[in-house]
Amino acid sequence: MLLSKNRFFSTTDLIGFGLLALLIFVVLPIGLDTFRLNLFGKYLTYAFVAIGLVLCWGAGGILSLGQGVFFGLGGYCMAMFLKLEASSPEATKIQSTPGIPDFMDWNQITEIPIWWQPFHSLTFSLIAVILVPVIFAFIIGVAMFRRRVGGVYFAIITQAIAAILTILIIGQQGYTGGVNGITDLRTLKGWDIRTDDAKVLLYFVNGGLLFACLFLAQLIRRSKLGRILIAMRNQEDRVRFSGYDVANFKIFVFCAGAAFAAIGGAMFTLQVGFMSPSFVGIVPSIEMVILCAVGGRLSIIGAVYGALLVNLAKTTFSELFPELWLLGLGGLFIAVVLIFPNGLAGLYSDYIEPRITAIFKRKFPESKDPGKFDPAKTAAEAAE
Repeated sequence: MLLSKNRFFSTTDLIGFGLLALLIFVVLPIGLDTFRLNLFGKYLTYAFVAIGLVLCWGAGGILSLGQGVFFGLGGYCMAMFLKLEASSPEATKIQSTPGIPDFMDWNQITEIPIWWQPFHSLTFSLIAVILVPVIFAFIIGVAMFRRRVGGVYFAIITQAIAAILTILIIGQQGYTGGVNGITDLRTLKGWDIRTDDAKVLLYFVNGGLLFACLFLAQLIRRSKLGRILIAMRNQEDRVRFSGYDVANFKIFVFCAGAAFAAIGGAMFTLQVGFMSPSFVGIVPSIEMVILCAVGGRLSIIGAVYGALLVNLAKTTFSELFPELWLLGLGGLFIAVVLIFPNGLAGLYSDYIEPRITAIFKRKFPESKDPGKFDPAKTAAEAAE
């Protein structure tokens, strides 16, 4: 029923989801050792951000150069819980003030700040992982979109916000860990997250959450809301004159992108074992946009492959050519954009998808496939 009536998933969509699931849950776990598998788990945490950017930038035309802010906020919320658990009086008895995080003790803070206290609760921390970035995104969205700030001006403002938050985190060293961030994270409710078995399990949890976000993003894109977003991207004034409140739609999709990024940040903290301001600022935020561009800003599945490819290239180049890896990574990005303007997803839609469709039609000539998603058609339908 979901396939035939609501048209959320076409045959090619299901094939794409199936191949990605095969890669993440079968091929990579079988073919990689624990260290490399955990490394790919780290890559997948950036895919959450790329999916959110597909909704914001690809569908809604909202280019945010500050997604690292939401990635970092989600990661810090999780890190605060893990750090408090690792800072029991027994584990910190050598400190001058046992029972508080080590960086607070180093900065002569003698008690846990009141705004840290709720993070003793895992339930509160999990809620905060989503709620804190979404509230922050909502404030930014209301302030900007209600005043019709968009385009390059919005991108510059989000970049400035990323820089400001980075400076704030580094400056408040006694409360945030400063430039080093929150480190030495050990257990989650007594479960050691540093063991190989834990890293493998967290990889699969990460993959499961990623697919949940993929399906949610797909439902948004194929719903009436998604058609309105595309119409806004192409002809915003026409949508506004049709009676829709454009600002509300922009605020919603911006908050959705923030929520996806925050989940990725929380999983990054769990898998890597720390969170620092180096994942919040301008450079990581721009890298996150590059992931989306390489994968294809119109494709949520392409965004995942973009996150994997760019991060794998970054790791490979830095290992093989430590002095030239930045040039190699930049060359990869330029080559992909010049040859395939729509990223890896454009390569798929131009060369691979037509062959799959032809094979499907030969095998099942009587079947009624929902067909390929047509943004231009759905945009026109939404604006009418």
